[in-house]
Amino acid sequence: MSACIFCKIIKGNQLTRRIIGEIPCFKLFESDKTLAFLDINPLSKGHALVIPKFHGAKLTDIPDDQLNEILPVAKKLATASGAVDFNILQNNGRIAHQVVDHVHFHMIPKPDEKQGLGVGWPQQATDMEALKALSEELKSKM
Repeated sequence: MSACIFCKIIKGNQLTRRIIGEIPCFKLFESDKTLAFLDINPLSKGHALVIPKFHGAKLTDIPDDQLNEILPVAKKLATASGAVDFNILQNNGRIAHQVVDHVHFHMIPKPDEKQGLGVGWPQQATDMEALKALSEELKSKM
């Protein structure tokens, strides 16, 4: 994807070469499948992104074998940052707050009430029969 900013970052930060004209980053980790780097618009100190090198807009577009390093890398970043409290966030689609159409996971330290991710959680009333039916429907599709 030539227009994808994260694909340009990947091309600009290959293990063995740097391509002139592509986008550099503050790389924290790189393998053949995964790249992690600092977010340039952080919500808190240590806010980092972990991305698969395989291009896909949504999580469902990425083959499972391209995702196996993502959470271990995010975990290592959380530990390395010294974060005690943190969020791991991954959005899919515009109304779910996705801005860049390349799967990415945020590791966002939450050092205090003001810094880091702020989240609203509009819980809905539970209808146990509807929940049971939904559970059965979803299990049948997995």
